[in-house]
Amino acid sequence: MFLMAWQLAIPEPQMSMDGMKQNLPDSVLSQLSDFIAARMALYFPRERWGDLAARTSSAAKEFGFSKPEEFVQWLVSSSLTLDKVEIIASHLTVSETYFWREPQSFEALERTILPELIQSRSNGERRIKIWSAGCCTGEEPYSIAIALDRLLPANQDWSITILATDINARMLRKATVGAYGEWSFRNAPPWLKEGYFCATKGGKYEILPKIRQMVTFEYLNLAEDIYPSPLSNTNAVDIIFCRNVLMYFSQERVLQIGHSLCNSLIDGGWLIVGASELSAQTFPRFRSVNLAGAIVYRKARQEFEQPANGQREERFPLEHVDQPPLEALAEARTTEPAFELRNVAAPALNVVPEQTVFNNAPNLHAQEVSDDVAEKPGKEESPHARELAVWALANEGRLLEALALCEQALAADKLDSGLHFLRATILQEQNKYDQAITSLKRALYLDPNYVLAHFAMGNLLVHQGHGRNAKKCFQNVLTILSKYRQEDILVEFDGLTAGRFREIVHATMEIVS
Repeated sequence: MFLMAWQLAIPEPQMSMDGMKQNLPDSVLSQLSDFIAARMALYFPRERWGDLAARTSSAAKEFGFSKPEEFVQWLVSSSLTLDKVEIIASHLTVSETYFWREPQSFEALERTILPELIQSRSNGERRIKIWSAGCCTGEEPYSIAIALDRLLPANQDWSITILATDINARMLRKATVGAYGEWSFRNAPPWLKEGYFCATKGGKYEILPKIRQMVTFEYLNLAEDIYPSPLSNTNAVDIIFCRNVLMYFSQERVLQIGHSLCNSLIDGGWLIVGASELSAQTFPRFRSVNLAGAIVYRKARQEFEQPANGQREERFPLEHVDQPPLEALAEARTTEPAFELRNVAAPALNVVPEQTVFNNAPNLHAQEVSDDVAEKPGKEESPHARELAVWALANEGRLLEALALCEQALAADKLDSGLHFLRATILQEQNKYDQAITSLKRALYLDPNYVLAHFAMGNLLVHQGHGRNAKKCFQNVLTILSKYRQEDILVEFDGLTAGRFREIVHATMEIVS
């Protein structure tokens, strides 16, 4: 099944490109809107059928159909590939984004949210993790990176992760280049283009390398793919931007996505949505906060103060922290790994939809794991108990504690490939990429068919700019998956089929330069 999540701004035209009114019968439009909702998660209620008809006519021409009704009948009865879905969705949606969009959100980010986060972690574990969901061509995540750079102009001592995801691989390829025309700056403050871009001969403006390197672009489908997940780095997030995306889904789909986004955030984490998407019913686990005219959401903490009246109140320190940028640090450097992964032979796979440590991990929290697991390991302990405890700590952003516990477990069992994979995942979140790659190599030495380790290795190499070796890792994943049927559910993922994982891998390979 294909379900799409785009950052959209869909106007309401009633005419086609040639000005001719579209005449598709209501019965056909009803069938088409149901199909699009089921297969792409895009919501076209009856009042928008004129828009749907016009856009369908445009898509029909690209597929070689002169009659839109024939195209619709072919569409609803055919087996769609990822490429076909991308083409159809490009006609049904219009991507609309630009730098510093909805400036009040960025004022709240710069004046309150980031300073509070920086201050709270300056004397402890210096980590910040932000996710731009539905990033389109990259203007939003690069704006976030610029805001962070203004507060932390040199951040070698900080573990900074800015994840940008979208389901449109074409848009992601453009985003990775980081070159934009004047239209992308139409509402941006002048200092942004002057201070963070260089003009090119072709009339474009290219973002500075230090900002481009702060953002990791990955393929992810908000409406279908499983998150939070350590594999996609969508767990233990401090801030999520998901603006002008949810408003184009049905209410049922919006509730599903809102629940998953909430689980991706740490307790007290922030969710920033578009002004038209604010809804207490959609986000019941959040508290709305007014920051400088921007309404944002904060995830309820699991700790409370007890006021005089006996009622529980959530603790949200929301004071403005007007502090100068932190002292500049030396620019971070990474060494290029010498890495060549051998091809692996795909094994005969036994697909059993069982519960595993991995698919339990994303929603675990430390208080759910007994202190005895973390502090008093014994012979009667469950084989996976320590791994569960490590995941729980990592999900709360307590990476130093999670890594220490993982090291303890590895000292007791150096041949556990899952522990090496877990260690690599934590090291990746700390931006210790070379060490993470070493741990993944150990996991793959112990289990050459460890499909998650191959995929994680590919993503790490992409981040380091080693596209050729990354593609070899992704090809290894496809080789292993070739033994699965499309509908087989992978034991490593909670509900993800082998067919869907193949699509994710192919889309990821499209982005790699």
